[in-house]
Amino acid sequence: MITVFERPRSLTPARTHYCPGCTHGIIHRLVAEVIDELGVREETIGVCPVGCTVLAYNYFNLDMQEAAHGRAPAVATGIKRVLPEKVVFTYQGDGDLASIGMAEIVHAAARGERFTTIFVNNAIYGMTGGQMAPTTLIGQETMTSPTGRDANTQGHPIRVAELLATLAGAAYVARVSVHNPQEVAKAKKAIRTAFETQLSGQGFSLVEILSTCPTNWGYTPLESLQWLQEHMLPYYPLGVKKSLAEVRV
Repeated sequence: MITVFERPRSLTPARTHYCPGCTHGIIHRLVAEVIDELGVREETIGVCPVGCTVLAYNYFNLDMQEAAHGRAPAVATGIKRVLPEKVVFTYQGDGDLASIGMAEIVHAAARGERFTTIFVNNAIYGMTGGQMAPTTLIGQETMTSPTGRDANTQGHPIRVAELLATLAGAAYVARVSVHNPQEVAKAKKAIRTAFETQLSGQGFSLVEILSTCPTNWGYTPLESLQWLQEHMLPYYPLGVKKSLAEVRV
């Protein structure tokens, strides 16, 4: 019998706590596969803050550090500066990164800190109950915007990838999605490029990944994938936003 697929060494066999249809599991696998393929598992340190992935240290089979809500970039900065030979990444959601942690990620990118951020954007706060996030779309209903987000009172959704791409210290910034197999393959390529950017010492790298949240969106897993494609893609266009090497996905 020929083995065509097996669990990446950088993932543990633990059963995850994520809701049915959540795409965090896919993203975990992509990050783990890239780490395995680059041969850096023993040299990698991941940083996860409070959020749906607060228990990621149970799932990644490598050194993990917990961080306070929004503070993963600050923690990653300290780790990378003390241990510059290590491969360091943060794994953050949109409520964490784009709200309470916005100052941390902006200044880390501006300084050109040489770590990689995996930014999962599902346009809502997940773990805390489905509140409006900085990335929630106009008209999208959440626990704190029950009639839909209104730009006049709650502002516009933040396009994080485009924002960070304007900073001189950012070496690679891309937005991808995992709503179908073709985009999953592109997402893996972008994640690998982001880690390679760190390994080459070019500067800060970030991959924004559009993801689903069936539980808090109130849709089935299949409906969530369709909603992402129909509503998130027009506002959050995919592609490389900045690359010193002009890499394309």
